[in-house]
Amino acid sequence: MKEPSRQLLWERRSQTPLLLLAVAFAVAYAVPIVAPDASADVHRACTHVEWLVWGAFAVDYLVRLVLSADRKHFVRTHWLDLAAVVLPLVQPLRLLRLVATLMLVGRRARMAPQIQLTTYVAGAVVGLLMFGSLAVLSVERDAPEGNIKNLGDAVWWSFTTMTTVGYGDHSPTTGLGRVLAVGLMLSGIALLGVVTANIAAWFISRFERDDRADMLQLAAIRELQAEVRALRGEVARLGGTAATVTDAAHAARAADVPDAAAAAAAAAPPNAPAQREATSPTP
Repeated sequence: MKEPSRQLLWERRSQTPLLLLAVAFAVAYAVPIVAPDASADVHRACTHVEWLVWGAFAVDYLVRLVLSADRKHFVRTHWLDLAAVVLPLVQPLRLLRLVATLMLVGRRARMAPQIQLTTYVAGAVVGLLMFGSLAVLSVERDAPEGNIKNLGDAVWWSFTTMTTVGYGDHSPTTGLGRVLAVGLMLSGIALLGVVTANIAAWFISRFERDDRADMLQLAAIRELQAEVRALRGEVARLGGTAATVTDAAHAARAADVPDAAAAAAAAAPPNAPAQREATSPTP
């Protein structure tokens, strides 16, 4: 069995710590938004945690790049990871760090073979609802004409936006808030498509399994029929051979009996018939 590469071993060992760091990032990102009246030390600590998590993901990308056997191929196939790492450096906004962290967590989660598609979709839905609500609340709360002023309004807006219902009772008024709305709409449509495709694939796989079982049963029946035909042919052949042997034996006996009788008659004395008649049992 081929041993896993050092890059694969690193990804397996670092997966759980990075996911825990992502949870810490979620808490650090949510606290200043949910509790805007918190002290400056709390806000500063949350900012430090956000940058620490981003730094951990950046180190993870660099380590995987160094351990990769083909670094050019790694950069080409992991360009989204690179963009997520470089993105916060271009413009150090908390929203960009949020997007970068979500992108990296999603990439690492898809690498885990034990995470099934349904679990990933459910996690993506919860994550988008939570972070979308927090992001739009942070953007729209202080907007002069904004109507998303608390977490309840933000969560309700996220639900209606992701499901593309769009009641219109709450809507973003700032440019960045509308960008978030577009991203949430597209994400909701994509996730809905993934769920629909997953359900369709499940039905198709069930039908294919049933068809495969029917085909196997049909093949087994045909094989049994072929064996029965072969056995019938063998029995017929053996029966024909036995009949031929029996007929030959009968013919040989029929051909030998007159000769034997004539020989016996020639060798018998003249009174032999009378003796035979005398000794023959009375009927």
